[in-house]
Amino acid sequence: MKRGVRFLTLFLAAAWLGSIPGFRMPLTAQSPGPAAVPRGKPIKPLVGEAKTEGKKEEAIQGDASKAKMAANAPAAAALVPAAKPGFASVGFDVLATFKYEVPEDAPASKTNTPAVDPDTQIPANVKAFNGKKVAVKGFMLPLKVEGGLVTELLLMRDQSMCCFGTVPKINEWIAVKMGTAGIKPVMDQAVTLYGTIKVGAMRENGYLVGIYQMDGDKVDGPPGS
Repeated sequence: MKRGVRFLTLFLAAAWLGSIPGFRMPLTAQSPGPAAVPRGKPIKPLVGEAKTEGKKEEAIQGDASKAKMAANAPAAAALVPAAKPGFASVGFDVLATFKYEVPEDAPASKTNTPAVDPDTQIPANVKAFNGKKVAVKGFMLPLKVEGGLVTELLLMRDQSMCCFGTVPKINEWIAVKMGTAGIKPVMDQAVTLYGTIKVGAMRENGYLVGIYQMDGDKVDGPPGS
């Protein structure tokens, strides 16, 4: 009798607790709720996606850099200058197409004789112009001006030095001294210089300063110059 009363008491207590909102019996099986569905895009891409996006961004930046370099590249003079009787046409397409390593030598001894002959790097077809009258087209960089006329200048393959601050290679310019009173300065436009060219190492105080020199006779500039 006492055992039956105990069971009845426990049963009623359980029924009363079950009627309380939010109360769950510890032994009652609960059905799993619906799975959470992510909304929006993940903050970080997957590893494979990150690599792909990185390569795309590098390719875009590379194309932009190439386009910028092409837009800022210095204009090069025409390869073949205008020919005139008595002058052989030679362009920087010949004078500047070989690799020349400037020797890092100290000033020579009293005899002013370098330890290594730098002329060995100059091809035979270029040396063949030594002492000949030639026509070369390039851009003028005045070095000495007297009375508004240029008497000494550099004739350069392009405008890298005067417009971009880049030092040209030693075979991309010619040191010119005009034999006349001088010529009118022409900037930002190509000119054709006529004169006698000297091919070979030129030294000052024992240091190599150039491999091309010209005694200028005359110049042909652009129309209106």
